[in-house]
Amino acid sequence: MGTHDPLGQAFDMKNRQPLPDQADLGGRSKLGLGSPLELEHARAPLLLDLTAVFMRVMEPMTLLATAIIMQFALGDRIADSAGPIYLRAGLLGAIFYAGVAEAIGAYDMDVRFSVRRASGRVLTALFATAMFVMTVGFFLKVSEEYSRLWALSWFAVGGAALCIGRTGLTWWMQGKKREGLFNLRVAIFGTGEQGRRLAQYIQSNERLTIDLVGFFDDREPTRVGPSPADLPLCGDLDALVTMVRQGRIDQVIIALPWSAERRLQDIVGALAVTPVRIRLAPDLASFAFAQRPIVLLGDLPVMTLFERPITGLDSLMKKFEDMVLLALILPFALPIMALAAIAIKLDSTGPVFFKQEREGFNNKRFHIWKFRSMRTEKLEFDNIKQASKHDPRITRVGAFLRKTSIDELPQLINVLRGEMSIVGPRPHAPSTRAGNRFFYEIVDTYAGRHNVKPGLTGWAQVCGWRGETDTEEKLVRRLEHDLFYIENWSVTFDLYIMVRSVWAVLAPRNAY
Repeated sequence: MGTHDPLGQAFDMKNRQPLPDQADLGGRSKLGLGSPLELEHARAPLLLDLTAVFMRVMEPMTLLATAIIMQFALGDRIADSAGPIYLRAGLLGAIFYAGVAEAIGAYDMDVRFSVRRASGRVLTALFATAMFVMTVGFFLKVSEEYSRLWALSWFAVGGAALCIGRTGLTWWMQGKKREGLFNLRVAIFGTGEQGRRLAQYIQSNERLTIDLVGFFDDREPTRVGPSPADLPLCGDLDALVTMVRQGRIDQVIIALPWSAERRLQDIVGALAVTPVRIRLAPDLASFAFAQRPIVLLGDLPVMTLFERPITGLDSLMKKFEDMVLLALILPFALPIMALAAIAIKLDSTGPVFFKQEREGFNNKRFHIWKFRSMRTEKLEFDNIKQASKHDPRITRVGAFLRKTSIDELPQLINVLRGEMSIVGPRPHAPSTRAGNRFFYEIVDTYAGRHNVKPGLTGWAQVCGWRGETDTEEKLVRRLEHDLFYIENWSVTFDLYIMVRSVWAVLAPRNAY
């Protein structure tokens, strides 16, 4: 009979080693307890920490080495006497990259085993580094001393080298993880419902580097019951201490009710004199929030149930990204906006711009700027009805502006005012409905999309969920995409959406 650990490593349940003698098991062998799983594969858990150290050292060094290599590769464009300033720029970039990568969690455990997440964090840190180096050069008035071709080549080649290196190392780590090389041998003390849920959680979580050895319990056999989760029941507390002394267990997780304070203290006291890591499993209520992180409030661990998204350094990065993108977009957008304004005035009477109330960050209301695309007498400010296909309210020029999303360009004003971002969930009018019901009445989590600033374009829009939201299904799908964006935000994700937005404008769907 076989079973699997959470990393997919198969174990042969038939080839268990015999139990130690009665003395080793504290006299409990007569209870018919099972043998602990013997995990024969090679293991080196320390190597997991060493790989993190290797990443922290090699990635900044790679960025520095790339700066030097590109200097020599462009030697005919760079004076020999300018060598030291390029070295200083490379060193500054490498140091800043190391700090940003650490701050945004580029070396976190879950990131180390995911190519997608690792690449996103690496490119985010590199983007921040590029912006920092260029900003320093601008304010120190030394940017003219550097070759722009060198700067572009440095970050392009450096980014490729970082992504290739991280991808290769991540693939290697994923392979070794499947082999169990990084795994710790873990025993669970307690076979109650708490222990069962813990074992099931560990076995179903592929991110964990854990091999479960088995269960231990010090209660009477009639109270213990059958061994849960296809794992053997290996003995009592004395048997557990014996196996720890034999070096067969690296970590013990105590899965007992937190209300059993005296029992917990006795078990911890017996294990504390052995060289083993001891951890306390969450109480039963905590399994409902198993994905939530634990943080320290002083010295007291508390569970974070919900976190405000895009905070701290991420919020600064988001603001900086908006300003950079705004500076890049405006030179191209202004001539288009001028032509759009002239076309609107020639096509119909009324104002060029149109302002309408929207709900933004933290449900605060603001007035969104748009080019007027409807007839003046048909404009709506309350009880707004979304535009539909062949809507008679829309002017000839307005139809073109809406189809190409040019009518949204005045919202760059809202970005300048800090009410919107370039990328984010599209803002809805408070009075809009789907199937004669307000949006917030249809989905309980609808307000979650207001945890970040709304944007000119968003993940839902580039995935085809734009235009009229006339059914509840369309609202749910749009909300799903908005919440996915909020939970998975990164600079690279925003840039990807921007690229997809260009295609969405060239080949529009559901835009009218």
